[in-house]
Amino acid sequence: MRVLVTGAAGMLGRALCENLKGAHTVIGVDIGDFDLTETSCIARIIETQPEIVCHLAAFTHVDGCEKNPEKAYRSNVVATRNVAVACREAKCSMLYLSTDYVFDGQTDRPYSEDDKPSPLNMYGRTKLIGEWFVERIVSQNYRVRSSWLYGEGGRNFVDTILALAEEKDVLEVVDDQTGSPTYTKDLASALMNLIESKKFGIYHLTNNGECSWYDFAVSICKKAGVEGCAIKRVKTALSARPANRPAYSVLDNRIYAQTFGGYLRSWEEALEEYLEGRSGGGSNG
Repeated sequence: MRVLVTGAAGMLGRALCENLKGAHTVIGVDIGDFDLTETSCIARIIETQPEIVCHLAAFTHVDGCEKNPEKAYRSNVVATRNVAVACREAKCSMLYLSTDYVFDGQTDRPYSEDDKPSPLNMYGRTKLIGEWFVERIVSQNYRVRSSWLYGEGGRNFVDTILALAEEKDVLEVVDDQTGSPTYTKDLASALMNLIESKKFGIYHLTNNGECSWYDFAVSICKKAGVEGCAIKRVKTALSARPANRPAYSVLDNRIYAQTFGGYLRSWEEALEEYLEGRSGGGSNG
């Protein structure tokens, strides 16, 4: 299969290209290749003759989206619409990566694909509009919501916590936001399953289990053997961040599990592997 991956230089893009390249022809593009927010990109995409476009490129900085809504709209809505139009014209399928932040967190159970979105911030709103365009423009599409991504090749919570723990005696981490940390290596493998299945539709896809950011930070430091830095619980209300976040954004992965025979491994197992690779104990590219 001939696969075009946008955002190929990002954490997930790198992992997906690595996964696909043995069995498929992979064309990876990023911001330096052409601007997805310009309509000229439509012809450029069509020229590559893809059988599927995996649209991973996005403006994912949640507070940055809140501060610069115009950039968020162009990067997450206009670009997605352009890619969708290109897929329609090229008569190819499309995979679009969305987010748990399309939900408002006002629940005590994992969100299913059928639950009504109600985003609290500009990032979530723009990603939801992107979903809308993909669903309506591309007949054969996968819309995948995931959460709390970390992995090789990009700025992420795991690396940030470990770097700060080296500098500080105390770290303050919020304990009233709950989600599912997701390793890009595992997500990329699951996306490859989707691409090869031709079972189109909307999927929730994360590592299994849930935790708060505080729990995640504690686990990171413990598994990495970090000593001399205390992790302190704080409330979101005291963090003074520009963008509101959902208190509970765990995603129910049941449709993926029923379709492909199982859930992704637990977030704890995935974290252990990432940390082993990060310290040189494994091979993660």
